[in-house]
Amino acid sequence: MKINTWFGVLDTSRAGEILESRLLSKDIRELALYSLSLRESRSNLPPEGFDLKAVALESGFAESPAEYYSLLHEVTLEAAKVQVSGALTPDQRIIQAVEALDDLNETTNSLSERLFEWYGGYFPESGLGGEDLARFIVKYGSRENVGSEDPLYPKARNSMGAKLEPADEVLLKGFAESVCSLYERRRQIEIYIEDSMELVAPNLKLIAGPMLGARLISLAGSLEKLAEFPSSTIQVIGASKALFKHLRARAPSPKHGIIYSHPLINTAPWWVRGKVARAVASKLSLAARIDFYSGEKDPSLIEKLETKILQIKTLNLRPPEKKPKSGAKPKKKRRK
Repeated sequence: MKINTWFGVLDTSRAGEILESRLLSKDIRELALYSLSLRESRSNLPPEGFDLKAVALESGFAESPAEYYSLLHEVTLEAAKVQVSGALTPDQRIIQAVEALDDLNETTNSLSERLFEWYGGYFPESGLGGEDLARFIVKYGSRENVGSEDPLYPKARNSMGAKLEPADEVLLKGFAESVCSLYERRRQIEIYIEDSMELVAPNLKLIAGPMLGARLISLAGSLEKLAEFPSSTIQVIGASKALFKHLRARAPSPKHGIIYSHPLINTAPWWVRGKVARAVASKLSLAARIDFYSGEKDPSLIEKLETKILQIKTLNLRPPEKKPKSGAKPKKKRRK
């Protein structure tokens, strides 16, 4: 009988005697990978009650029980490391990047608002905000340093803001440099997501764009789970509050979730937006399945989608007429 163990393959008799043993080397990495392959295949595993330690000693794999347990401990740790490192698949890296981008956006917006309020007391007429204001502060600091070639020079000369002291200027410039670095880091993550989507989910990127496609994968949990979702789920994914409200309080069902940011949906007339969302969700579902199972890019998907959207708009050129409310009771005449 053939028995696969974590340290090799054994041929045993019906009585349990070892007839032949093909042992692996004591390389920890090799043993860990072999153990993981056995866990997946589950073929010819030792029967219940089989004494692996005794067999390892008898076959000569280990010279003592202490060596056997030491090797088993190291192999178990290495196998766990392999599993952890393999858990971060390409689509999981995209999910981590999306979540990091969300955190970065929140932090950047908060710090930009603080910088705007802080510097606004010194130069309220600048009209700048966000990254433009941060770069302006890094370049000039005080409005008194603005050169005549700058468009804001007249406003800086006639500003009614308070005077910026040297100590405050140093502090503000340092703060603005930090904000600029956050904006630069955000651009780097966006480029990373765009490049990763082209490799991991090219069809999803083609239909939804890199950011929307990445967010769909993030909300689903993985590309595999997104590929398993029906188009009706993809249509309302990200609209959980509206969906629960519909189920509990008989509110109108949501026509779209996060896919509303798709330009084909948010630019469509309101009376066909639901039909357009269904068409887009259907193609997104198909694109996710192609990406997961084959990975081959199909440019015809976007052409078919645009043709479908044009057909929907052609058949629904005008909004539907409102139907008069029926069943209204006639007013009773008041007796004199």
